[in-house]
Amino acid sequence: MFLTQRNQYALRAIVELAKRFGSGPVKVSEIATAQAIPRRFLEVILGQLKGSGLVAAKRGYHGGYILLREPEDITVGNVIRFLQGEPDHKDCQNCVFKLQCPTDRDCAFASLWNRVNEAVFGIFDETTIQDLVEDGRMVES
Repeated sequence: MFLTQRNQYALRAIVELAKRFGSGPVKVSEIATAQAIPRRFLEVILGQLKGSGLVAAKRGYHGGYILLREPEDITVGNVIRFLQGEPDHKDCQNCVFKLQCPTDRDCAFASLWNRVNEAVFGIFDETTIQDLVEDGRMVES
């Protein structure tokens, strides 16, 4: 409902960069292998993320991608908002086909879905990339 495949891949790529934070650029192929993300899709996502101020690319043989901010300074909400934009609270957040809404914007559920969306983004905004890295380490133990 809230995380498209692209958003999930973007978060996994950023988590991988966070795991290697401070170790220099990480190649796309390394991120793709470590996080089981199709390389071509990852290249597109990382290209988009360069415009976010969260990720930078370095060219050349020793090139790759790096995080521009500390993992504890990046939230899941930062990433999701960059990729999909700020939610529009005047529209029902559940209606995929907003222009073809079957209820013609007179939906009894619009308020509910907007509250759910706000609650989910509240969690996204309080969860840092460092939290995800640490949670992943606990699972690996």
